Amino acid sequence: MEWSIQEIAKIAGTTSRTLRHYDDIGLLKPSSTGHNGYRYYSQSALVQLQRILLLRELGLGLPVIAQVLDREQDTAEALHGHLGWLEQEQNRLGRQIASVRRTIKAVEGGENLMAEEILDGFDHTRYKDEVEERWGKDAYAMGDAWWRGMGQDEKQAWKQRAQKLGSDWIAAAKAGIAPDSEAAQELAERHVEWLQDIPGTPAAANGQNGVNSGDIKGYVTGLGDMYVADPRFGANYGGTEGAMFVRDSLRIYAELNL
Repeated sequence: MEWSIQEIAKIAGTTSRTLRHYDDIGLLKPSSTGHNGYRYYSQSALVQLQRILLLRELGLGLPVIAQVLDREQDTAEALHGHLGWLEQEQNRLGRQIASVRRTIKAVEGGENLMAEEILDGFDHTRYKDEVEERWGKDAYAMGDAWWRGMGQDEKQAWKQRAQKLGSDWIAAAKAGIAPDSEAAQELAERHVEWLQDIPGTPAAANGQNGVNSGDIKGYVTGLGDMYVADPRFGANYGGTEGAMFVRDSLRIYAELNL
């Protein structure tokens, strides 16, 4: 069975123009072409399209997607990897959904909830002792005040930014790119910019209170080491291997730029 390019574009929520572009760059070839020039796609082509869409969802560009598809010839094995990432995202969102549902039920029914139930999945203070030990009480106090001073929309935007950064790191690690590659270094730059937006950190202090670049360099490389050493942090990057990729990428970026 085959589907026309118009049918596939509608089902996939994309456009015929996009699918033609995928064909032009060799990313997704149609299974056949009719005498009228229309492209048609078989089930195997749709599986390939599913993989492309999943990788796009992870934030990868088309050139990197082409490399991943070329390297990962075992489709079933590759999809297992995608499934693992999706399940991780599902688990994270599931905790937040359950927390909000419990809160709604409690509010509507006049019930009482434990704080842990209300804030499950949203607790930004769980690393308080570690932050104070590593960077001082002022660092935590400034960051905590900054967070509590945000509106809900600002907090949501910040969470989405952090989650997108984490998922992009996971995608890059799964793609097998080198830590010194352009794509990995662009991620490292985004990561440092993200750190610089958090008040109280050595990164944020640089240029404002006379802290030299060596402090940022040590801070960034130290965080990379912590991502690997502590599974709680490593989980944000897909586990130990992903955390090692982040650490190595940040270390290279710090050596070259900080």
